[in-house]
Amino acid sequence: MRVHPDRIVTHADGPPRRDARYVLYWMQAAQRPSDNPALDCAVEWANDLGLPVLVVFGLMADYPGANIRHYRFMLEGLAQTAARLTEKGLGFRLRRGSPPEVAAAYAGEAAIAVTDGAYLRHTREWRARFAMDAGCPVYEVDSELVVPVRRASDKREFAARTIRPKLHRTVDEFLTEPLNVRVAVRWPGDGVRLQADTGLERREAPPDAFHTESDLQDLDRLVETLPVDRTVHAVTRLYPGGPDHARSRFEAFLDDRLVYYSDNRNQPHTDDSSGMSMHLQFGQVSAVRLILEAKKHLDSYGPEVREQYEDFFEELLVRRELAYNYCFYEPEYDSYAALPDWARQTLSAHAHDERTPLYSLEELEASKTDDEYWNAANTEMRETGYMHNYMRMYWGKQVIRWSPTPEEAFRRVLYMNNRYFLDGRNPASYANCAWIFGLHDRPWTERDIFGKVRIMVPAGLKRKCDMAAYREKVDRLVRFMNGSV
Repeated sequence: MRVHPDRIVTHADGPPRRDARYVLYWMQAAQRPSDNPALDCAVEWANDLGLPVLVVFGLMADYPGANIRHYRFMLEGLAQTAARLTEKGLGFRLRRGSPPEVAAAYAGEAAIAVTDGAYLRHTREWRARFAMDAGCPVYEVDSELVVPVRRASDKREFAARTIRPKLHRTVDEFLTEPLNVRVAVRWPGDGVRLQADTGLERREAPPDAFHTESDLQDLDRLVETLPVDRTVHAVTRLYPGGPDHARSRFEAFLDDRLVYYSDNRNQPHTDDSSGMSMHLQFGQVSAVRLILEAKKHLDSYGPEVREQYEDFFEELLVRRELAYNYCFYEPEYDSYAALPDWARQTLSAHAHDERTPLYSLEELEASKTDDEYWNAANTEMRETGYMHNYMRMYWGKQVIRWSPTPEEAFRRVLYMNNRYFLDGRNPASYANCAWIFGLHDRPWTERDIFGKVRIMVPAGLKRKCDMAAYREKVDRLVRFMNGSV
């Protein structure tokens, strides 16, 4: 096996099932056809066994916190991925249902089952349940991080400064060109019916209880059949999903904007960030690939982009993997109780400080506050599914100021983050929400309401950023989303 052994976790060991029909890859986190260590493992095992590979994706209509905005973006990516997998000679099945149950239904004819990395409570529980039901060897492959989460550290890290040296010591082992193993035995094609398909179709269920991979060719129809929350609109017009769009968007960043990254990454009126967070959230792009391509760009352009590359490397390696470390080793990562003791103590000490004005959650969602900068940021989030990272910090800090208690502020931040952002509901996003309340930060000068938790104020924004240009940018984006430009 050429995939680094520290990426592979054994959930159920043993010899491959005899008389198997294929090697199974249960795709869930890494929704891409290349630069995917889990897929590479499945193909290598299949090649060794002289078998084809079947990729299975379980589509549930009630994924925690997801709505039509998230589903549309994800399905756009899956449509591209399914087409590329088929071209490469792999089988692909899309079925409605609980992901571990769908995967287990196909494991009955698998020699070996492979799945990708899990970092959140429910996805880790899914892997454990699947391993019990599969009846064959099951391996999980850490595919979403540069340095596998278990290798980077064996405990919850305190801050970037504690995980940074650990990552830097090991990163060169893992920052290598992905294998993208070629298939030796091609999938026989849809004309061959396997028992796993027949077994699913024999279940007594309504006609829309499962979908086929062909449904991805008509996304509008597929999306219409999903009984999901539609009160938050899709944002395809501005941010289409998929590995192809991720690649072209990142290439444009490297060619046109990386050179400005260090100077402008805290300037919300510009577009000099990579915009990869939403694609990383759905596994449509590999973090390893992004760093390797940025490094190639550095090698081509020379020292004038060294600072920009190093800042980008810090964000994608250290800051992102610190967030994954937090969610992996902290079971209650989405709970106020998981914040550092000092942060909860200082917020509690100031819980009864006067808060004026107080806004309801409904007023916040509607961007009806007396802060024009906050309203612009919230509108960008609500209407486009994205917000510049610097404004995200300011946005969350003001929710603390305008909520009756710090606990309620935490619930509001997490709710709106998960509901509206395309990159919400993943480890980086959970950690970002907790950072607003002191996670991975240090005590600062004591202030009203915040105590020793870092504050951000409108005057600071106005001093550091071109906020008039940012408001114009948001207005332009909203007009574009409404089809008026």
